[in-house]
Amino acid sequence: MKKVTLPDGIELPAIGQGTWYMADDKSKRHDEIQALRTGIDQGLQVIDTAEMYGSGRSEHLVGEAIANRREKVFLVSKVLPSNASFDDVVKACNDSLERLGTDYLDLYLLHWRGRVPLEETVAAFEQLKKEGKIKRWGVSNFDTEDMEELWAVDNGRNCAVNQVLYNLTARGIEYDLMPWHKEKDVPLMAYCPLAQGDRQEILQNAAVRDLAKAYGVSVSQIALAWTIQSGQVLSIPKAGQAAHTMENAEAGNIVLNKEDLAKLDKEFPPPTSKIPLEVV
Repeated sequence: MKKVTLPDGIELPAIGQGTWYMADDKSKRHDEIQALRTGIDQGLQVIDTAEMYGSGRSEHLVGEAIANRREKVFLVSKVLPSNASFDDVVKACNDSLERLGTDYLDLYLLHWRGRVPLEETVAAFEQLKKEGKIKRWGVSNFDTEDMEELWAVDNGRNCAVNQVLYNLTARGIEYDLMPWHKEKDVPLMAYCPLAQGDRQEILQNAAVRDLAKAYGVSVSQIALAWTIQSGQVLSIPKAGQAAHTMENAEAGNIVLNKEDLAKLDKEFPPPTSKIPLEVV
């Protein structure tokens, strides 16, 4: 599988596991835990969650899934902007750690920008690093101007990643945000890499279907594989069933050639001008 390298040199598999909407339905809990554990066994090292997801229920579920497997997991959680003040970040992190049943996070993200000055949030992140409660920190849903502002903040350049919406139907980041990140050697994480809702046209597209047939894989595997072709994106699709997790893991081994990528560009054109960051 492709790897993505963080600024501190750690290499991670380019496909991880998302948990948005997990733990919302008690009847699915067993399957969701098995899906996460299957992913760990298949080398999908990164598990992404957030205090917002299910008001902490997702973190509880992840904690159960990774019990006795913590050392195999690169664990990511996120703090809400309403908790982005210095003291609230520290408290929120401690609360997340308790729900997850661990004493540290591999990566802690600001979920999106709020009213708290970035300087204060970054200072809290740096304090948590000193205490060993987080290994590194990053942001989510930051556009290019936001990243430039973060870069000017004291210790802002310690940002390890930016998690944003990215898939075949949401390519706006390719115009300026992705190049900015490449220049700074800061990778991106892609949430909703298979889109959702009315954007499921990806899976109905004839070109995607033709490529899936040619490669002997599913249409979702082609769409997922596309998101990691640049080498600077780590995708975190959600899978509620072990079989789906296996499919996601296998997508990490698909290498699309230039002709394939050109076909997808024709169907889902890259941006030719600035597009405000899309968020879901």
